[in-house]
Amino acid sequence: MRVAHFDCFSGISGDMVLGAVIDAGVPAEAIRAALDSLGLPITLEVEKVKRNGIAGTKATVTAPDQEEYRFLPDVEAIIAKGALTDRQRATALAVFRKLAAAEAAVHGMPVERVHFHEVGALDSIADIVGAAVGLDLLGVDTFTARSVPPGSGMVKCAHGLMPVPAPATAELLKGVPLATSAVKGELTTPTGAAILATVVTEYTDSPALTVERVGWGAGAKDFLEQPNLLRLLVGTTPEPGGSRPPLAEETDTVVVLETNLDDAAPEVVGYAFDRLLAAGALDVFAVPILMKKNRPGVLLTVLAEPDKAAELEAILFRETATFGVRRTEARRSKLRREAVTVETPWGPVAAKRGWRDGLEVLTPEYEDSARVARERGVPLREVYAAVRR
Repeated sequence: MRVAHFDCFSGISGDMVLGAVIDAGVPAEAIRAALDSLGLPITLEVEKVKRNGIAGTKATVTAPDQEEYRFLPDVEAIIAKGALTDRQRATALAVFRKLAAAEAAVHGMPVERVHFHEVGALDSIADIVGAAVGLDLLGVDTFTARSVPPGSGMVKCAHGLMPVPAPATAELLKGVPLATSAVKGELTTPTGAAILATVVTEYTDSPALTVERVGWGAGAKDFLEQPNLLRLLVGTTPEPGGSRPPLAEETDTVVVLETNLDDAAPEVVGYAFDRLLAAGALDVFAVPILMKKNRPGVLLTVLAEPDKAAELEAILFRETATFGVRRTEARRSKLRREAVTVETPWGPVAAKRGWRDGLEVLTPEYEDSARVARERGVPLREVYAAVRR
């Protein structure tokens, strides 16, 4: 199986991804042709640079400044008219929908009302579309990534000074293992985080990979502490028997946190749900139980990555006032998965595809399906059925 691994030790951005895929061997002319087909006043410049003595490729999109904001349908219309393959278009659309969902969550509004700021600019559109084309032309089956350093300190954005990671970036990095960094400033941008959230199926710092190509994508800044580069490793993983995917992509280890609650109000449990999921829990669920002295209670269970267990355990103690949390490790078998876009009679809808050993599952994404149902005035169940068909 062919794999591309994002070794984002110095963060990730759209232009760094674009530079890395070109440095790994994707022809810049193929990406230029795709960008030209969008009909936008943009040009792609590619140059070799050095960051702290390490050579990499800097991809720079030049475009005139535009003051108007773009909404998601505006961006989708631009991408729809481009000469892209179905996979390239689906990836680009999925990245922008991830960004829209993050902005909607941050601003507390429906996805269809979100207007893009920096990511709606022409250069950002080119970065995302170019990255989608380049990642497709790598010819890999799956993408992995190391833990992601968002940076530290404060960053200036459209809403003023904000802590790193910026609000939309933090939303996009839910469920992603983060890494610390000594660099003051933003290392991971919303665009970079959205690309990871769209294409990466597994996070591991040391992938089992036979490396064939290495691409270095350069960021715009120079840091004293480390090279501002994204390393992209492209290679293969062994497939025992020639048919099964690698075991590392089908199983992982999770921590199971459990606590029995008999004196917590329902809204307190619900609030704890939200806090746990926002902090990166893989899943949270509650089961009604009967406790000692015939008291009705709730068994609250949290599934988490091992490096998130301590933080989530602290939330359980703080929010529920429980006297104890049980912690166990469990080996989890899982489907390999990817984000896809499915055409329906009412337009494209985002979905998640999973597969393993000949089994394939397709699950429509609720938010996108609900958006289509509202906009087109059709029952949600019909949108679900159309996606599954």
